[in-house]
Amino acid sequence: MFAGVALLATSCEDSDTVVDQVVDGTERGAVLRTANLISNELPIGDDTAGFSVELEIQDQENGALVDQVEVYLGFRDNTETVGPGTDVDEALYGTVASSEFTNGPFGLPRFSYSIPLSDMLAFVNRTDADITGGDQFTVRFELVLSDGRRYSFADNTGTLTGSFFSSPFLYTPLVICPVPEDYFVGEYSITQTSGSGPFGIEDGFTQPSVMVTASSGTARTIEFAYDPGGFEAPYAFTFDLVCGEIQNFTGAITEGGLGCSDGSIGQTAVANIPYDLEDDTEFTILIEDFNPDGGCGGTYEASLTFTKL
Repeated sequence: MFAGVALLATSCEDSDTVVDQVVDGTERGAVLRTANLISNELPIGDDTAGFSVELEIQDQENGALVDQVEVYLGFRDNTETVGPGTDVDEALYGTVASSEFTNGPFGLPRFSYSIPLSDMLAFVNRTDADITGGDQFTVRFELVLSDGRRYSFADNTGTLTGSFFSSPFLYTPLVICPVPEDYFVGEYSITQTSGSGPFGIEDGFTQPSVMVTASSGTARTIEFAYDPGGFEAPYAFTFDLVCGEIQNFTGAITEGGLGCSDGSIGQTAVANIPYDLEDDTEFTILIEDFNPDGGCGGTYEASLTFTKL
């Protein structure tokens, strides 16, 4: 027994020595964690609009290594109708000195940073008339350490961009057209108005009514029963109201899966549908059922009309 204990002790010492050798001299970086993304939407014509975020600094010495944070600002034109080809490369917008950091709840330095939309426009030499819904600004933070090292978006890994760390360094606040909080919100009936329907079924959406909820300022989410041929599955999709058009459709079966013996199916929106900001009593979504495996009987399109109750 004593021999075994001696062997165990020797093994631990050897293991620790190896670990120390591996770690010794390893250069550790720094993380800029998103503590609270306060505002990432930029409504056109709103004098109070702007980008705002609260950030937390982490490094090997609990944030003490960071000397300052640089902020870079740029612009991406994503539309063809207003200001095409007017992207603006990022440039240094400002800096945050370590003296401006405050002590956060985890004992790590924090700071908040805000840029009004009016200042963003002036910096990239644009006006309200030069932007429209779908355009984006880029706000990139770069940590500058006291020894001269720098860390930003290009140094990111999957570990840093997800879960607790949430350290993207780069934010892309989106230009939107303001939408009232109660617009496209509430109970709607759902009717399949045209098309052969999912799986070729004439009526794959049998639920009499659905609730439309606001998942952000311009995003709306709908959950309903998806019932092709009696195989009912809970389904949800989200879309954005982007300056007169329903865009950025994403949908998924929320529990389990749905398919056939030869493959699975999926759904996508096949058109950007216009909407009237003065009237939310009715809107239409075109959904295409497809099966990437090719074994579920082909691709079908269904037109779904939602009418406010």
